[in-house]
Amino acid sequence: MMKEKEESIMPTTLNATDVRKNWGQFNDDVIRIGPRFVKRSRDEWAALSAEQLRVAFASFQFQAHFIQEDDGSITMTLNGFDLVENAETKEEVIDLMADSLVDYAEDYMEHFTLYAHSPNRKQHFPFLMNVMAQPDSEAVKSLIHA
Repeated sequence: MMKEKEESIMPTTLNATDVRKNWGQFNDDVIRIGPRFVKRSRDEWAALSAEQLRVAFASFQFQAHFIQEDDGSITMTLNGFDLVENAETKEEVIDLMADSLVDYAEDYMEHFTLYAHSPNRKQHFPFLMNVMAQPDSEAVKSLIHA
């Protein structure tokens, strides 16, 4: 029995050569019309605008826990993440945690192959994509909920 050639289920998958030839139009289409899917040999990938990325990952937010320490400071942890910050006020600790999330997201992307295949870290990917898609630290802070 002959094996049928697998077809992409992604709608209107574009050929990478055509994308390269029409790079400007491709970018305009992604921004103005919507995500585009591209195939090069066996590899398939998607192109999204930053806004589309934020929408796609919007549900991946962080659940924070605050602990009032004996010295009056506040310690914050996040469900499912090995991140801990401590500061004098809740606002300061949220600022620190947002910075830590950005640092972790950048490190994750820099070492993507390692983290994406690590059993205790691969589930962090959509959360960190949401962090990377944010325009500034205020937007990252808005992803943290108590």
